[in-house]
Order: sequence, then C-alpha cells, then structure tokens
Amino acid sequence: MTLTEAKQKLAQYGQEHVLKYYDELDEEGQRALLSQIEETDMSILASCRNREELVKKGEITPLAAMELDEIAACRQSFTATGLEAIRNGKVGAVLLAGGMGTRLGSDNPKCMFNVGINRELYIFECLVNNMMDVVRQSGCWFHLFVMTSDKNNDVTIQFMREKKFFGYNPEFVHFFKQEMAAATDYEGKIYLEEKGRLATSPNGNGGWFISMKNAGLLDLVKKEGIEWINVFAVDNVLQRIADPCFVGATIERNCDVGAKVVRKNAPDEKVGVMCLEDGRPSIVEYYDLTQELMDAKDEKGNPAYNFGVILNYLFRVSALEQLLDGKLPLHIVEKKIPCLNENGELVKPQEPNGYKYENLVLDMIHQMDSCLPYEVERNREFAPIKNMTGIDSVESARALLQENGVEL
Repeated sequence: MTLTEAKQKLAQYGQEHVLKYYDELDEEGQRALLSQIEETDMSILASCRNREELVKKGEITPLAAMELDEIAACRQSFTATGLEAIRNGKVGAVLLAGGMGTRLGSDNPKCMFNVGINRELYIFECLVNNMMDVVRQSGCWFHLFVMTSDKNNDVTIQFMREKKFFGYNPEFVHFFKQEMAAATDYEGKIYLEEKGRLATSPNGNGGWFISMKNAGLLDLVKKEGIEWINVFAVDNVLQRIADPCFVGATIERNCDVGAKVVRKNAPDEKVGVMCLEDGRPSIVEYYDLTQELMDAKDEKGNPAYNFGVILNYLFRVSALEQLLDGKLPLHIVEKKIPCLNENGELVKPQEPNGYKYENLVLDMIHQMDSCLPYEVERNREFAPIKNMTGIDSVESARALLQENGVEL
C-alpha cells in the first residue's frame, strides 16, 4: 500500500490521525505502518456508536444435555465410532494459544507456564500428554493446529521446537496467527500503541476459523479429509482433546457441533450456559442469566440451565465453511488500552479508556443447526488456570492434577 492509498482509506473511515508521526519513522517503520493500515478492517469501527443494538438476545429456552449416565450406557458404541473417525483421519484439533501469562505473573505465552512443583510441567505439556492418550488408544496421530498471536507466535514456536513438541509428532503440528482488530477510543478513533503502530488486540475466540482460512490451512484440512475439528482453550490442563467417546457421540447424534459441559457448582457460577435462543443452539453468558432463568426447573425438577461450557467444542467442518459466507455478530468490549497520549508518550490506563472488537465462539454455535451438550466430570476434565490463587487458579489446577494422578 502506498502513502496515497493509505490516506484515501483512512479518510474514508475518519482515521487520518494514525499518520500523525509518519514523517518521524524510518523507511522500515513507514512500510510496517502502511502494511498494518492495509490489513486492518476499519469498516467495523463505527459500530461502537450503536453497540447496545449488537448484543440483543432472543428468546432463551432450555437445551437438554447428554448426561453422564446416558454416556456411560452408550460408551462402547460412541468410543468405537469416534476411534474409527480418528483412525480414518477425519478428526483434527485447534488449540487457542494466543494468550500471555500476564495474570500469572509471567511475560511468556500462557502455554509456557510451569505448573510443576518438584519438576517442570508446562501447560502445553499437560495438553500434549492428554492428546497422547488418544494417540495410544487409536494407534495414530491427528493434526493439531495451534493458533498463536502477533505477540507470542515466534516464542511459542521456538519453545515447542526446543521441547521437541513434548513427544508429539511435529509433522502433525501446524501454527497460525490469529487475525488482529484495531482498538479505539469511545468515538471509534484508532489508538496508536507506538508512533508507527496501531493499537490492536486479537479478534476474539470466534476468530479462529477465519484466521485458519486466511493462513491457508483449510487447504490442508481438505487435503487430509478432516471432517471434524475439536477447538479448545489453552488454560484447562485436564481437558480431553479428540476424546473418542465425545467424537462418537456427536457423530452418532448427527449434530453439527458438540460442546463439553460441566454441571454447575452454583446457580450463579461464572460460566456460560448451554441453551436455545430463538430455537437455535446458543450460550447465555453468566452475566445475562436472570434470576428467573437461574430458578427455572426441567421436567425432573433439576435446574433447567445447569450445564456450563468449558470451551471445548467439536465442529463439523462443512458447517463451519458455511459461516465463511456470512458475518458473525460483533462484540464491542470496554477495555484498558495502552496507547500514546497527545504528546506521543505511552500511557497504561488504570481505568477502561476505549473498545476492543471481537467475534466469539458462542456466536459460531448459534449459527449451527444442532448442538450436543455433552456432560463431563468436573474434577476429571475441568481445571482452568485464570489466576495465581483462588478459584480457577494455578493452586486449584495443581490440586486437581494431583487428584488425577499427575506427578507435580
């Protein structure tokens, strides 16, 4: 992109201010800024003026989960179906690993955090160990696609190579970077984080599939005949990935997506809950769960909205491809955004000062025709690491790892 073309694009969206320091940059810095301007989708930025309209919910009704007793009764059949799909190369996995370990007191990517006590045991290593259970059970490897971010891509790849992928076959591991979205003030004006760089943030956990496509990896998915993709978050060290029983249950029930869920430990637990929204599968976030919904009962007298999602989903690839033709809803989130002030000095605000723009996985699920909420045991498959101490912390995850026989 030339400077003239950049000026034209910026003028179209009222963002001319991002070139304020252009003449102070060296040649390489100017090229980098022009490239970033070219790649940035600015059409979404005006949405902040009607952000309340973007997130209106439809009518929420219950969606029954497949519970543990039903899974146990069908385990043999489900597992056989899942193993057949894995052995035929029809199952792949996507790890959402773009986050940093800032809240854990680390400057490294979150996947590199050491949860060991008497030995090194990294979050990434825990996940690979869990995948190796399936490799041994099925007798074959499955493709793992690792989504990194601008901030952690190089160090993540270097770390995995140094650790020899913790024993996973490197021919089956593929890295790609998540697309970034501009961060703005409350008027939709893009902040600068450096004189030659727009302030950006990852485009949300729903951006993984378009990021994968833009990286050219859908060609590999098609070439390899992958029909199902298990997408999962980096911070749950106990989760099962490409779990044959889960895969088989989703296939046998002929659903477009399966969602691993846990029984909530309290009506107001801070987890999103599976539901139907206007008759289609959806997730209602905990902050949208009214007292009426929390008090609702099913026909057995149990809470009707009782199963929380753990960000472990199995999507049918053909259903995902249909999403590429349309646009996912945009979520505009108020955040603290480090940025340059009027004097060109970097400031790190203590209070929210603008918006980030995201797509979310829950909206991908709402685009699907059918979803199977699949219950798993909390203490066997749910050990998220969000904080150093307390709930969903390094402390609680270590205790659960030890409970499941993992040496720390």
